[in-house]
Amino acid sequence: MMNNSEIAEILTNIAHLLAIKGENTFKIRAFERAADTISGLTEDAAALRARGELRSLEGIGASIAANIEELLDTGKCKHLEDLFQELPPALLDMLRIPEVGPKTVKLLYDTLKITTIEDLESAAKDGILRDIKGLGKKTEENILKGIERVRRFSERFPLSVAYPAAMEIIEALRRHAPVEKIEAAGSLRRMRDTIGDLDILVTSNNPKKVMEAFVALPQVREVVAEGPTKSVIITRHGIQTDLRVVEPESFGAALLYFTGSKNHNVKLRGLALDHGLTINEYEIADVKTKKRLAGAAEEEIYKLLKLPWIPPEIREDQGEVEAALKGQLPKLIELKQLRGDLHVHSDWSDGKASIEQMAEAAQDRGYEYIAICDHSPSQPVANGLSIERLRARQVEILAARKKHPNLALLAGAEVDIRGDGALDYPDEVLAELDFVVASIHTGWKMAEAVNTSRILKAIAHPLVDVIGHPTGRLIGARDPYEVDMEAILRAAAKAGVAMEIDAHPDRLDLKDAHARRAKALGVKLVIDTDAHRPENYDLMQFGVATARRGWVETQDVLNTLPRAKFLAALRPRPGRKNKPFSPLRHQDPKKDC
Repeated sequence: MMNNSEIAEILTNIAHLLAIKGENTFKIRAFERAADTISGLTEDAAALRARGELRSLEGIGASIAANIEELLDTGKCKHLEDLFQELPPALLDMLRIPEVGPKTVKLLYDTLKITTIEDLESAAKDGILRDIKGLGKKTEENILKGIERVRRFSERFPLSVAYPAAMEIIEALRRHAPVEKIEAAGSLRRMRDTIGDLDILVTSNNPKKVMEAFVALPQVREVVAEGPTKSVIITRHGIQTDLRVVEPESFGAALLYFTGSKNHNVKLRGLALDHGLTINEYEIADVKTKKRLAGAAEEEIYKLLKLPWIPPEIREDQGEVEAALKGQLPKLIELKQLRGDLHVHSDWSDGKASIEQMAEAAQDRGYEYIAICDHSPSQPVANGLSIERLRARQVEILAARKKHPNLALLAGAEVDIRGDGALDYPDEVLAELDFVVASIHTGWKMAEAVNTSRILKAIAHPLVDVIGHPTGRLIGARDPYEVDMEAILRAAAKAGVAMEIDAHPDRLDLKDAHARRAKALGVKLVIDTDAHRPENYDLMQFGVATARRGWVETQDVLNTLPRAKFLAALRPRPGRKNKPFSPLRHQDPKKDC
């Protein structure tokens, strides 16, 4: 049975094909809204359908509900198949290219009959695209860069795709196969931002049954190999997944070996030889006597090497072994240490839930504070707030504060950094806010010096608390804009402005290397989800994983502080006098405890 993300993807594809056909906007938007609704569900669409609640969902009318029901029943959609009779399916592949949307695909198809990425690349290299009205030489160059980017990521999957795919398989095997221990290894266990393929390790007293269950999973598109202790499949997302059943006494050695990284393992093998030992995927043994010494648990192997256990996220041969030998491994931040989320959107801008719903979900998680940071007016596509709407929103924030007295609900904004470095609200409005995240959303293609200058001006502004998603990257879709990150981090350290690790797995921005450099320079970090609906709070785990990859510790992150200490640690708010807002951070810290 199809899951929500797969149904949403098909609905989105229908919307794209309708746009390429030139269908009316209302029909296109209906499928886009339906896809958004399905992708945001916290429960399987099949369960809602079984209770007769599918057609009561926002944006799911009778016609679209019939498409979803057909997908749930058959795994197919006649509407999509009919569209593929009219338009080549390969047109959807071109939408993976940054700069290329449905309107551009339609233009290319109508004028040049371009149907594939290869055709598009040839036309761009031949200089044909620049002569088409609405494109031009610059667009032609950007399309070629976009094609290169697609190819660069074609063999790797963003964490947002790979992680849920792996967890879905693991949970299915737990339910339907006689597994004892089961764990993902490889770059997924190290929580890299992109994943090549998946490695899953299992112990079982019945490997044959495990393999039978694995190759029969509904997530399987193709069985590449099937054996008694190892099988390989391709998932419906196109991810190669290897499953190995190992003996319990070898599980730790296998987990260490298949987690990697390769360079970390090489370093450990060299260290083992120095101790007269040898390591492989089955055991650690004495070189001379061949006597097996350990293998059931990773900790046993590290202990024999005179090392503490090294967390998987930092096994990249970037000094972790040397630090471990000196007893200087960082005590990495943990998810449970986060006490709040400082970048949360509501339905006042482009969020999908009310302030009350976001506050209630945060309190249910045990958070002590959140900052509602809706977009500023330069983002009309995100329903950015005018000054009047920003002030009107405060009525709802004050009501939510009264209902949730144990939650510090900050009135904030995600304020655009304009092309000249100016902020999107005047200072007197910024002074009314409890919290300001300043972000770049436009002008990504400006020169490095210009983008750096924009961010440096925002850092220098006395009313900015955090620089949001500081490089603007969308993994696999958009490269980071060019900035001098060293200059930015040094300025942030000096000014006391925090840098954000946006936890959305399509962003993970700051990336791990920048987070580690920020820590070294004494820059405070915040780990935020950029949540647009309550379930987005779950994304925090990816931000924490990125921070851990950057050797970040609890004391490096502002939103690990208890409520009173957090409010006291924020920058002063100059210019705040008799403002219409009721500023939370001006409360007495002792009373606030």
